[in-house]
Amino acid sequence: MIPVPTGVRIWVATGATDMRKGMQGLALLVQESLGRDPFAGDVFVFRGRGGSLIKALWHDGIGLSLYAKRLDRGRFVWPVTVGGVVGLTGAQMSYLLEAIDWRNPQHTWRPQSAG
Repeated sequence: MIPVPTGVRIWVATGATDMRKGMQGLALLVQESLGRDPFAGDVFVFRGRGGSLIKALWHDGIGLSLYAKRLDRGRFVWPVTVGGVVGLTGAQMSYLLEAIDWRNPQHTWRPQSAG
């Protein structure tokens, strides 16, 4: 898990990204295509065309980090819109990394009222 502090903004780059890109290529993509600063402390998440690989780019104030995760089976749930970014909460990011549908996670059990 990425050790992201509370309050850090998380952005998912919609559409497919060339996963051959490394730190510099993704940082340039953040600047030119998304119009954001990759060194501002936000996390930027990218997904490849196949859907089983994501990369997260994050500047923690000390240096730039690149995290990658590849699923053995299945695909990461991704926004349908193309172009731009979608903001996530830390909890949604956790769901995303576990290949759970972060858009509408379901409770499996809810307590009954003691009425």
